[in-house]
Amino acid sequence: MRVKVACVGGGPAGLYLSILLKLRDPSHDVTVHERNPLGTTYGWGVTYWRALLDRLHAHDPVTARAVEASSVRWNQGVAHVRDLTARQPGDEGHGIGRHRLLEILADRARSLGVHLDFEHEITPDALPAADLVVAGDGVRSTLRAHHAGHFGTRITMGRNRYIWLGTSKVFDAFTFAFVETDHGWIWCYGYGFGPEASTCVVECSPETFTGLGLHRANEADGLALLEKLFADVLDGHPLYGRPSGAVGGAQWLHFRTLTNRTWHRGNLVLIGDAAHTTHYSIGAGTTLALEDAMALAAALHEEPSLPRALTRYEDERRRALLSVQSAARYSALWYENLPRYMQLPPQQMFALLGQRHSPLLPHVPPQLYYRIDRAAGQVETLRRLKRWLGPRVARTVQARAVRPYSEGSVPRT
Repeated sequence: MRVKVACVGGGPAGLYLSILLKLRDPSHDVTVHERNPLGTTYGWGVTYWRALLDRLHAHDPVTARAVEASSVRWNQGVAHVRDLTARQPGDEGHGIGRHRLLEILADRARSLGVHLDFEHEITPDALPAADLVVAGDGVRSTLRAHHAGHFGTRITMGRNRYIWLGTSKVFDAFTFAFVETDHGWIWCYGYGFGPEASTCVVECSPETFTGLGLHRANEADGLALLEKLFADVLDGHPLYGRPSGAVGGAQWLHFRTLTNRTWHRGNLVLIGDAAHTTHYSIGAGTTLALEDAMALAAALHEEPSLPRALTRYEDERRRALLSVQSAARYSALWYENLPRYMQLPPQQMFALLGQRHSPLLPHVPPQLYYRIDRAAGQVETLRRLKRWLGPRVARTVQARAVRPYSEGSVPRT
């Protein structure tokens, strides 16, 4: 059956969905509407892991090869704490420039016959005539907000401040740097995404933010201060606010964790950040958006009716997200309580940094948790118990944490 689909928002979710729909049935009429000009993006690099790349190859080898060829990879993590450095092996990670990822997806979509409509903002009261309208217009989705009561949107504001920057320093591993100031700790996450650039996300508590004067500094002065604080890890390289062609300047933000009670209304369905967000510290946002597209394309192709397809898509993705959302929640909590862990020796702190997704960690003294974790790694029975208990606690806590709130409310957790 030939269908007409309008994807609102030219991010990874909407573009990849358009590709998959066209691959399954070239007769589908698919348009992606993006309010910004072609080539505009707001961020630097994004991360993903080998499992996503394998799934991309399974769904569309052409896109997967282009993404892989434009990515950098690493298999180590490095933590700088005061004057000490800890390095540990890890899973294979990948970084790609957000601009380059969107370029790859747009080129592939266009080659398959998808209509790309840039500089055209779709408003809730003037939706395109289509069998299905896909709201992929991000965390501040106007299409979702227009029906906030139906979707049951909950937005939780994180306590810490963060800013998403770029640098000409090319990190050869996923890099953490923790700097102690007179006003508290400030830290950054750095990862390469190309041969000449890396992403550098800086985070701190609100007390440190104001104590350092970042709340009143302009962008140039703020970047200069951060370059001084992280001079050792940057090796003299500068920090940059927004990439060329970006909209606006870099801003300090509170992360917005977003959930919805339901993801569809009639022929309107949410995807990507319009449906859910997870804290940036677990690096899953782009992966989840692309996996949403995979699930929605499969449901639309395999189910006999649109209502059944949208119900299946929502049920499948909500289940898949429970453990990821829990991991993101506990990761954010770990950083919001960073001083609790910074008195440990660097190697122990780094080990608990890798365990920050655990729902057990906030309830156990850090040094005791470290010893238990070490023992569990050496005793098979304890290792099995830890693997069994952790995910179950996480899913239970996350399921109970998800409660409907009206759009715009910002409860604290």
